[in-house]
Amino acid sequence: MTPHNLPGQPHLAYRDGELFLESARLSALAQAHGTPLFAYSKAAMLAALAAYQRGFAGRRVQICYAMKANPALGVIELFARAGCGFDIVSGGDMDRVLAAGGTPDKIIFSGVGKTRAEMRRALQAGIGCFNVESEAELDVLSEVATALGLRAPVSIRVNPNVDPKTHPYISTGLKGNKFGIAHERVLPTYLHAAGLSGIRVVGIDCHIGSQITQTEPYLDAMDRMLDLVEAIEAEGIPIHHIDFGGGLGIDYNGDTPPDAGQLWALLLAKLDERGFGQRQLMIEPGRSLVGNAGVCVTEVLYLKPGEQKNFCIVDAAMNDLPRPAMYQAYHQIVPLQPRDEEPEVWEVVGPICESGDWLGHDRNLAPRQGDLLAVLSAGAYCMSMASNYNSRGRAPEVLVDGGQTHLIRRRETIGEQMQQEQLVGG
Repeated sequence: MTPHNLPGQPHLAYRDGELFLESARLSALAQAHGTPLFAYSKAAMLAALAAYQRGFAGRRVQICYAMKANPALGVIELFARAGCGFDIVSGGDMDRVLAAGGTPDKIIFSGVGKTRAEMRRALQAGIGCFNVESEAELDVLSEVATALGLRAPVSIRVNPNVDPKTHPYISTGLKGNKFGIAHERVLPTYLHAAGLSGIRVVGIDCHIGSQITQTEPYLDAMDRMLDLVEAIEAEGIPIHHIDFGGGLGIDYNGDTPPDAGQLWALLLAKLDERGFGQRQLMIEPGRSLVGNAGVCVTEVLYLKPGEQKNFCIVDAAMNDLPRPAMYQAYHQIVPLQPRDEEPEVWEVVGPICESGDWLGHDRNLAPRQGDLLAVLSAGAYCMSMASNYNSRGRAPEVLVDGGQTHLIRRRETIGEQMQQEQLVGG
């Protein structure tokens, strides 16, 4: 078989009839660690980050990895060493960042439901900023900070009512979404924040959704944000940084999101046009840094032809890869060792006792029992949302660095699943 890269996956290539991730033969990784198995390309993650860095050359920008996309310590460590900050949404996220070598002053704490305990710990750690999502949260944060003798650095998250044109479950910037302060309430909220003893206003924040593949929603949101900055500063409240969130999509199935550098060239041109070109910027990419860097390797357990559908039953399931069941999401599925046979149409499904446990509908494959398949673009929102449903252990994770491989999470055992439980006794 002629060596070739997979479309949109420059880190993946067939060589001599075998699928490689960088210089690692995926079938060898599966043999060493079992399946299902997640493997991530270091080169792909750093290349995705470099696209942003090129786009921001000469600008004052802090890139904060949105770690909810993939919170593996080995992944966080990689981005920390590359100079990234981190966007977190829980106290546990903060602990992960600090454990992996991230610095507190580069942490942004987002999320609509921060608890007093999380606020207290984040303030004591000295995080860079809280992205406040409601007026009630602002009052509680001020209370907690005042009790500690501190002032919490905040930016207020704006809900600009911009349609990101993505799946409704991952849209966050419309009036019907739970996130942020309604556009018309932003100025009164900043005036209130400026009068609170435990609050120090440092910025403004906006995040309109995820898996966005068009530039227009970003440009619309930026215009609305800059209008607000002008109005807020006219009231004597300086805005030191502008946070435009993340949400840039990746190529799952012929999707054509703009290159990060090209997108930011457009956005920076608008900033320059409106006189904000030298303002400190923050962004929070997640999926676009890790999504296409990862694959999930799975074994074909059984083939079950039927009158209406043919079922290819694999050992990866909705607990490993929740996106298809949750969002009806598409992931390419390819064989690790292709053979020259006429493909048939198969439903690729997992072993969990749910009809929703599927990984791919109507896929053209020529599988045999015992074959290995790769589910592509599995670096984001797969292991981060994995569960122990059906008492299944979470899969191991491997970081591939050229010809070297590093096990960054071993397979979870049933003993580890049960260690926090105890019998009542008779």
